Amino acid sequence: MSDWFQRYMRFNLTGRLVMIACVVMSWRSAEWFMNLEEPTTQQSAYISVIMGIMSGIYGIYISKSEAKEKS
Repeated sequence: MSDWFQRYMRFNLTGRLVMIACVVMSWRSAEWFMNLEEPTTQQSAYISVIMGIMSGIYGIYISKSEAKEKS
């Protein structure tokens, strides 16, 4: 059991799965927005916030993986 858990932690599966889920959700939101015929300002603000949050999530994910590689 501990061998499986150590491999799980080494490959950071939870972090990778969460990152994949975030990318898929933001991609689907962007597709929804692009399929709107006449988007409102509220809808464009919503997508702007989603994409801004994704930039932050990606930055945090990358900085944590770089920190693990250094240690």
